[in-house]
Amino acid sequence: MTLTGPPAQARRVSNVSTTLARNRLGVPAVVFFVMAAAAPLTVVAGSATTGFAVTEFIGIPVAYLAVAVILALFAVGYIAMSRRVVNAGAFYTYVAHGLGKTLGVGAAFVALVAYNAMQISIYGAFGAVASAVLDVNFGWRVAWWACALAGWAAVAVLGVRRVDLNGHVLGVLLVAEIAVAVVFDAVLLTHPAGGQVSFDALSPTLLWSAGAVALLVGGIAGFAGFEMTAVFSEEARNPRRTVPRATFLAIGIIGVLYGLSAWAMTVAVGPDRIVQAAKDQSTELFFNLAAPHVPAAVIDIGHLLFLTSLFAALLAFHNTVSRYLFALGRERVPPAALGRTSRRTGAPKLGSLLQSVLAFVVLAVYAVAGWDPITHLFFWGGVGGGLGILVLMAATSVAVIGFFARHSYGERLWRRVLAPAVAALLLAAILLVTIAEFGDLLNVPASSPVRWAFPVAYATALALGVGWALILHAARPHVFAAIGLGADAGTRRTHSPVTLDPALTETSSR
Repeated sequence: MTLTGPPAQARRVSNVSTTLARNRLGVPAVVFFVMAAAAPLTVVAGSATTGFAVTEFIGIPVAYLAVAVILALFAVGYIAMSRRVVNAGAFYTYVAHGLGKTLGVGAAFVALVAYNAMQISIYGAFGAVASAVLDVNFGWRVAWWACALAGWAAVAVLGVRRVDLNGHVLGVLLVAEIAVAVVFDAVLLTHPAGGQVSFDALSPTLLWSAGAVALLVGGIAGFAGFEMTAVFSEEARNPRRTVPRATFLAIGIIGVLYGLSAWAMTVAVGPDRIVQAAKDQSTELFFNLAAPHVPAAVIDIGHLLFLTSLFAALLAFHNTVSRYLFALGRERVPPAALGRTSRRTGAPKLGSLLQSVLAFVVLAVYAVAGWDPITHLFFWGGVGGGLGILVLMAATSVAVIGFFARHSYGERLWRRVLAPAVAALLLAAILLVTIAEFGDLLNVPASSPVRWAFPVAYATALALGVGWALILHAARPHVFAAIGLGADAGTRRTHSPVTLDPALTETSSR
C-alpha cells in the first residue's frame, strides 16, 4: 500500500461510511472555499480596521504582504506532501506521517480548538454587523446575539448539504465582495489625504518595530483558510493538480487584496491618522472613507456584502471543522460515528451537527454574560485561532522534512528540505514572539487570565491528544496503526497482512 492509494483489491471499505463525496470540486470551487474562509471583505473592513485600532500599528498593510510571502514559502513543502498524502485531516495527517502518530493526534486536538475558535469568533462580527444593518436600513432593533443565532441556523442547515452546493454559494458571494473591495480601493487611492499618496504603511522597516513580529499572527489569522485546499483534497477532481494550483492562487489573491486594501485606507485618511480613525469608526471606516465618492447604493451593497462575507467565512470554517472530525472519526480516534457521511449528500453529518452544538453553547454564554461581540469574541477569538494555526503550520513544516527524509519520492531538495526548513524557522520565531507578547496583542494587562487563555488551551489540547494517542497505542493498537491513513484506515484494519509504504512502516510504530 502506498500513500497515494490503497491496493486495487481493497480500495474501499464503504463509500458511505469512510469516504467523502468524490470528484465534486475543481480549482475554482476549492479556491472559493479557501478565499471564503479567509473572507476578504471581513478581513479588510473588520480585522484590518480592528487591528489598526487595537494594536496602534500602522504597518498592517506590509504585515499582510510579509505573511503572504511566508505562507507561500510554507506552501512549497505543504503542497509537495499533499501530492503523497490525500486526506481531509490535512495538518493532522501530515504531522502524523512526518513526526509520528502520537504527535499527529496531538496536532488534531490543537486543530479542533483553533478552527472552532476561528469559526465561532466570526459569529460575533456577523451578529454585530447584521444588527447594525437592520437598525440603519429598517429601523429594527435586534440584539446581536439574535442575529448571530439566525446565521447559526443557516450554517447548521447548509453544513449538512452537498459540498458542491456550498461551493456555489460561496463562489457567488466571493466574486461580489472582491469586486466591491477593489472598487473601494480604487476610490481611496485616487482620493489621498492631503492630495498625495503615502507609501509609509508599506515600508518593510515597520516589520522591525517593537512588537511588530507578534502582530504577524494577526495577519496569519487573516489568511486562515488557505490550507483548506488540502482539507478538501478527497473531494477535489485530480487533487494532485487541483490542490497546488488552488493553494498558490489563493495566497496570491488574498495577499495582494489585503495589502492593497489596508494600504488604501492609510492613503485615504493619512498614515498618521489611521489609528485614531480606526478607533473612532471601527468596522465602518472602510465604508465611510469611500462614501463621499460613490453612490449611496454602492455603500449599501458593500454593507450587505460585508455581512455575506462573514456568513461565507462561517460556512467555510464550519465545513473545515466537520471534516477534521470526520477524518478523526474515520480512523476511530474519537467515536467511529463521526467518520460516517450522509448517504444522500456525502457530507460528514455528525461532525457538522457537533460543531453546530458547540457554537450554539458559546453564543448562549456570550448572550447571557453580555460580553462585547467584536472585541471579546471576534477579535480575541480570531487572533487566538490564528495562534493555533501558527502552531500547526510550524509543526507541519518540520513534519514535511521528516516525511521526505525517509523517502524523497523524487521531489527536489528545495521542496522537501530547504523551503520547509526556512518556513519552520520563520514560523517558530513568530510563534515564540507572539506567545511572549500575546497580552499586548490582545490589549489586556499582563495579569489578565485572557493573556494565557489560548496558549494554555493549546498546550492542554496537545497534551490530551498525545495522552489519548498513547492510550490507543496500548489498548487499541489496531486503531493506532491506522492513524493518518484516511480512507484506507478501514482497509488497514480489515485486510492483513498488507505491504506498506516505507514511510508508513516507520510512522506506524510511533
